[in-house]
Amino acid sequence: MKNLKMIFFSVLALALMAIPAMAQGAGAADNESTVNGYKALAAGLGFGLAAGLGAIGQSRIGAAAVEGAARNPGAAGTVQTMMIIGLALIESLVLLALVIVFAKL
Repeated sequence: MKNLKMIFFSVLALALMAIPAMAQGAGAADNESTVNGYKALAAGLGFGLAAGLGAIGQSRIGAAAVEGAARNPGAAGTVQTMMIIGLALIESLVLLALVIVFAKL
């Protein structure tokens, strides 16, 4: 219960602090370079996260395929085919994330 209360008050404090932060004054056009900088930072972090998680997924698929082929050598060809399809799909998702990063910047 104490953790729930702490989370509630933290979210409430963040929500109350966000109200004045979103107000735009007379100098709203002056922060274009700051906005562009944050866009670049967010794009870099987002693509880094997508690439990192894609690499983790590919490594797990590779490990599972090797283990499956070791348990059943007769099905190694089928396992390898499914592994290549899975790797291609994961890589296409990472490349799609890269395209989205370039489109947003």
